[in-house]
Amino acid sequence: LLMSFLSQVGHEPLPPTIGRNVLGRKVLYLPGFFTYARHIVEVDGKRGLFRGLTPRLISSTLSTITRGSVKKAFPLEDMEHVSNKDDMKTSLRKVVRETSHEMMMQCVSRVVSHPLHVISMRCMVQFVGREVKYSGVFSAIGRIFKEEGILGFFVGLVPHVLGDVIFLWCCNLLAHFINTYAVDDNFSQASVIRSYTKFVMGIAVSMLTYPFLLVGDLMAVNNCGLRAGLPPYAPAFASWIHCWRYLSAQGQLFRGSSLLFRRAPIPASFPMD
Repeated sequence: LLMSFLSQVGHEPLPPTIGRNVLGRKVLYLPGFFTYARHIVEVDGKRGLFRGLTPRLISSTLSTITRGSVKKAFPLEDMEHVSNKDDMKTSLRKVVRETSHEMMMQCVSRVVSHPLHVISMRCMVQFVGREVKYSGVFSAIGRIFKEEGILGFFVGLVPHVLGDVIFLWCCNLLAHFINTYAVDDNFSQASVIRSYTKFVMGIAVSMLTYPFLLVGDLMAVNNCGLRAGLPPYAPAFASWIHCWRYLSAQGQLFRGSSLLFRRAPIPASFPMD
């Protein structure tokens, strides 16, 4: 979690190495998961790997509890499972109802848990500047409220919610149309394929919506008094749209999306031969 977020904010304390891609061409690779983890342990000890874990766990717990509470308060009526092309309208209506219900639960749980998510991000990013501004959950709550007010707990919320909504609708609708039109009911393994379609679509769509996650996380730490949220690491963004445009112009909208094979941009002065 810490390594992923540090790569999101662009903190690369270790130099890239020259490697070769599948075509045999020389490319620059940034340090991978294990190398980065070893560096964190050397600097911060093993406890450093768990920065921000407590507020993150609280955030996840709040999210789960909230989803359960909303589900009980607004139960979704069961509808008969339909997959035949002749029942397309009925099947699509079912998907829309289920997705709308899931979207409501996700949005409410995101709003409730986001303040702790912000605290978690700020606790982790202190690794960059070796700061201790946010040392505990309760002290962090007091500091954010004092310096930024209520709105300080919800910075980065909008891109996170948008990403969640787009993910749910794209994933569910794509899975529905593939199962309805691309999978033949006469095929013996049709039910097995349908059971995996949504999972596969989830992986694909999550990559497309990753920029919303990145922008939301960066806004959570931007201009909050921590080194990683200030120049030269990042401008003081006026809004999440400003952040998005900045990352897009830099070609960095997918920064930190992988911790295994991370390509680095090649400086013009870097000799590859």
